[in-house]
Order: sequence, then C-alpha cells, then structure tokens
Amino acid sequence: MGDMLEFNEIYQEVKGSWNDGRLRFSKQTVVYKSSKTGKVDSISVPDLTQAQWRRVCLGHGIKLVTSTGHVYKYDGFKDSDFEKISEYFKANYKVELAEKDMCVKGWNWGTAKFSGPLLSFDINETPAFEVPLSSVSQCATGKNEVTLEFHQNDDAEVSLMEVRFYVPPSTGDEGTDPVEAFAQNVLSKADVIQATGDAVCIFKELQCLTPRGRYDIRIYPTFLHLHGKTFDYKIPYTTVLRLFLLPHKDQRQMFFVISLDPPIKQGQTRYHFLILLFSKEEDISLTLNMSEEDVEKRFEGKLSKSMSGSLYEMVSRVMKALVNRKITVPGNFQGHSGAQCITCSYKASSGLLYPLERGFIYVHKPPVHLRFDEISCVNFARGTTTTRSFDFEIETKQGNQYTFSSIEREEYGKLFDFVNAKKLNIKNRGFKEGMKGNDNMYSDSDEDQHDAYLERMKQEGKIREEANDSDDSEGESDESFNPGEEDEDIAEEYDSNASASDSSAEDADDSDDGAKKKPAKKPKITERKEKKPRKKEKKVKDAGAPKRPMSAYMLWLNSSRERIKAEHPGISVTEISKKAGEMWKQISKDKREEWDLKAEEAKRQYEEAMKEYRERGGGSSVSAKKETKKKRGKSDEKKKKGGGRGAEREKERTGGNDSFKSREFISDSESSSDSARGNSSKAKGSDDEEEEIASTPPSSESGSD
Repeated sequence: MGDMLEFNEIYQEVKGSWNDGRLRFSKQTVVYKSSKTGKVDSISVPDLTQAQWRRVCLGHGIKLVTSTGHVYKYDGFKDSDFEKISEYFKANYKVELAEKDMCVKGWNWGTAKFSGPLLSFDINETPAFEVPLSSVSQCATGKNEVTLEFHQNDDAEVSLMEVRFYVPPSTGDEGTDPVEAFAQNVLSKADVIQATGDAVCIFKELQCLTPRGRYDIRIYPTFLHLHGKTFDYKIPYTTVLRLFLLPHKDQRQMFFVISLDPPIKQGQTRYHFLILLFSKEEDISLTLNMSEEDVEKRFEGKLSKSMSGSLYEMVSRVMKALVNRKITVPGNFQGHSGAQCITCSYKASSGLLYPLERGFIYVHKPPVHLRFDEISCVNFARGTTTTRSFDFEIETKQGNQYTFSSIEREEYGKLFDFVNAKKLNIKNRGFKEGMKGNDNMYSDSDEDQHDAYLERMKQEGKIREEANDSDDSEGESDESFNPGEEDEDIAEEYDSNASASDSSAEDADDSDDGAKKKPAKKPKITERKEKKPRKKEKKVKDAGAPKRPMSAYMLWLNSSRERIKAEHPGISVTEISKKAGEMWKQISKDKREEWDLKAEEAKRQYEEAMKEYRERGGGSSVSAKKETKKKRGKSDEKKKKGGGRGAEREKERTGGNDSFKSREFISDSESSSDSARGNSSKAKGSDDEEEEIASTPPSSESGSD
C-alpha cells in the first residue's frame, strides 16, 4: 500500500449543487480541493472519529466525522474502490471504514436525531435522509409542526425550498413543548443570522462599488452587516472565499475586494464580489468594542483594542482577523506605465485587469476572478477597431470565454512574458514568438488558415509564372525603357529652355518658344495614354483563355467541403477554411501525393489547352500591340538622338496652319495620328523628317492646351 491515495472527479454537495474536485488520503491529512471554487478542506487524521461507506445517488460515498462535530461527505466513488480505501484506513488510520446502508422504503414517518451539524431522519434505526443544519436559513414553528427554509444556490438546477416536520404532541410529563425543543435544536446549529449584542466596530459611510452606494459596515463576531439607505445585507464569514487588496492605477486609491460564495442578492441580481474603494489619504482612529483581555484572547495579537492608520489598512486588518483568510495582493507584474494592472475593457465597461501570482482579477464591472488552474488557454488577438490595441482572451476548462479588449499595444510584451512565465497554454504561441518584436501587428487565433492559403498562393504563382513567361519578359523590356526615356526628356527640356531664353533676348515670337517646349512634354503625354490600354488589354486577354488549374489543396478542399459541413452542422465559411487547414496538415503522405498527382494532371491539361488557344490566335492582338509599342519606343529614341537640328527642322515644317488646329479636330484625329506614327516607325525606308511630321499632332495638342 502506497503512502497516498488520490481520486479525481469526487463530488461534494453544497446547498443542493454538486461540485467536483480531487480527494487525497495521506497519513497525516485528508485533503479535498474543489475544482469550481478552489476551496480546500483539510481534515487532520487524529481528529477523525467515524468513517462510513454508503451507497448514494452518484455511486458510492464516504462520510467522515471529526471530534469537533464537523461532518464531511464525498460522493462519486466506484464499487471497486472500497477494498482499496478500507485497507488504507486499516493500515494508516485509527478508525475503520464501516459499511452503512440507507433506508429506501419511502416511509414518511420516523425518528429525528440531532448529531452535531446534521439532522438525521431514521426509519427503524436506518437513516433515510440527512439535512445539513448549516443550510437552514429560517426555522418557523406552528402548533404541531416545524418548517425549515433553506439557503438557495444559484448553480443548482433544482432547489429545495423548505421541509415541514409534523411533531406529535408529547405524552410524557417533562413539561417541555416538543415543537419548541425541535426548533431550538435546529437553531443551535443552523446558519440563521441573528444580530444579537453590539458590533465589534463600525465603519461609517464607506464607498461601495458593488453593490453601488454608501454603506455603513458593522463588524459582528460571526457576520458582516452592510447597512445602506435602501438595502441591508448580512454576510456570514463562512461565505467569504478570498480577500484582495489592490492598488488603483492612479496610485491614490485602493480597492478592497471580498469574494463571496454563495453571493448576496438584491432582487434577481447576484453579487459574487463586494468591492470597496478607499482613498490612501483617508485616516481613522479605531477602538474595538471589546475588553483588552477579550481582544488578546480571541485575536492573538492580530488586533489591538485601539488602532489608527489608513482607513483601508484598518478595514483589511479587521476583516483578515475575523474571517481568518489571507489577503491577496498583486505579485511582481509591472505594466508599461509601472502600474501593477492593465487598463482594458470587458463587455461594455472599462476597468483594470490585475495579473496575480495564481490568477487574474478584473475590477470592477462586472468583477471577474480566474484562477490559473481553471484556465484552459489564453490567446492574444488583433484589436477589432484599431491596430494600436489588442485583445486578451481567456478560455476556461468549463468552456467559458472572457475577452479583455482595448489593451494598449505597449502592454503586450509585459503581459506575454508574464503568461509565458506562468506556463499557461498560449493558443497562438508559435506565431506570437515570431511577432514578439513587432509592436504594430497582432495575430488572431486563426493562424492555421495561413499555411493552406500560403501553399495555394505559391502553387498559383508558379503556374502564372510559367504561363506568362513570354509576356512578362516583354513587359520588363517596356519598363526598362521608360526610365531612360524620362531622363532624356529632362535633358531635352533643359536644352529647349536654354534656347528659349536666348531667343527671348532677341524678341522672338511666343509661338516659337512654345514650339520649342512642346517636344519635351510630348513623350510624357504619350506614355500616360499608352499605359491605360495596356492594363485593359490584359483583362481582355484572360477572358477567353483557359482557366488556370487549382493546386492540390484546393482540389482536396472542393471534394471535402460537403463532408466538413456534414460533420460540423452550422459551421461558418471562415471556420470551414480553418478546419480544412487543420485537416490538410494532418493528412497522410500517401493521400497528399495522390492529390499532388491530380494537380499535376490538371496543370498538364491547362498547358495543352493554352497551347491550342494560342494556335487559334488567342492573345495575338495584344502581342502585336506590344510589339508596335516596342518599335515605336525605339524610333522615339532614335529621334531624340538627332538633337536640336531635328527640332529646328520640325519647327519650320510645323509653322503652317497645323499649329492652329482646334481641340475638336485634334481629339478626333488622335487615333489616326497614333496609327500614322506607328506606321512611320515600321517603314524601313522612311527618314527622320517623316517621323517628325507624324509626331506633329500631339505637339499641336499640347500647344492648344
């Protein structure tokens, strides 16, 4: 037999709701930790006085009773666990695990027995059911009956509201009323809050954020009384789970947060957290309503009769001593501004997110506390409205998701390092580590989609490169020609300006100066007008051409799309792409080779169809126009090499009526002039003068402007 026994998925009944957790038996203690609340019950082995193995609704359960009267019940064991646990008890514990049967006759009369905090209803010395008296919220008496009302648990699907016991009149001569005796036994152990006696201390007019308002807080030995103008709350210390003391980002205020389970209620609203806001500059002198001996005896030096200091320190110190819980403060995390919190938004409100040593807490509306052991994964997502912020998403093991948005991008590095140091599962870790140094971009969780998309783009790029190899080479020659042409235009314009300045000194005509400047502007106008048809002709070329083949991934996706929809009903289009990317990554090598062969076959068919399309004359008109433009560019270059002599000759020839053509005439004859200019560049026997004459109409157009 080992030194320890541990069981998972063991349930504990809390006010009508089953909370799962882990139970561990060791030689010194029995420890149970709730998965929902994280609360730990520790039972010292020497204090155990009774242990029972019983058949219950969730299989089998164990009931443990301590010498102080506390009863602990845990369900969810298997029948085969009895021998293992029984042997462990015999070897390590002084008590024996005894089997105890429950009465299942269904009778409604029996004997009520009070044993510690339990009311057991027995039939023929066998218990039929047990009522934890700590769950009783009220006890009312009638003539011959007692009514028990119970605390409600919001997590329970079905709640037991009340139970009525009929108490027959006593036939004995004891002189006591059996109904009153029954009620007193219930009230002695019930969780019924009765404000008897004076408060230990009172804090006046404290600012409370949740529930909102100003409240007087009266501290009693067993409960906390919030007294406001509209509502009163009585909070037993047994319902306090945790205490938090958190500094505000402005460093002038403090939050004191009290976590409650079960929560306090205001109508249909439930408050799981009590949040108090204090100013650091507010001080108080406090005197406890107890004698010094009682203070020393009860609090063992944690409190003194007279204390003074900051208001938040006094409240937190008193609560820590009475509740007997540690106060959680922020750890070593520091944000970009040096604060121990991050400004963000949750749902519709802005607040502060505090990374703690064992979890996250968000203050204030609505408050959220998430422990690390209940977090499944976290995710850093791109901001929905702007790139200057990002979202921090937390997903719990229960399937709930919390999104804290509008976090400044400067906080990203600090938060990522903190999450990484706590060894939390980061959903997009691989992509994030590559982007860690880049503050301008934040990835969302659909990173698997990019791999499939990138592969598809690579395949299509290869096909496009092979199909348009000749066209691309022609386009490159055109592009390489244009920069040189512009350089020569600049030089020619500089020379013409110089000659224009010389002629203006000799009082030459203005029309001659304009004619000298015209050849410099002409190539730029021609270049602009020739770019637009080239873009349009590309679109026309692709219209009748065979459709490019799909990659192996796209062929597989088209054949698998309906199957993915059938396996995941209601899935969105984006989710289909993401799911397909994941499935394509996991596909076997043989299957992937099969789809690669299909893609190669489709590519071969495309090349054959493209060859036939070109043999039929497809795309020839566009190629002819490109060839014409190429030759025209060479003739223009040849013309520019002629220098100023050709420009002077052109000016003399165009000095007639052509320079006075109207805009309407020029625009109508523009296409013919272009064709004339193209034909002149094709004719091998033509001289420079004919080329200059063919180029005259665009010059006159610029002159008319």
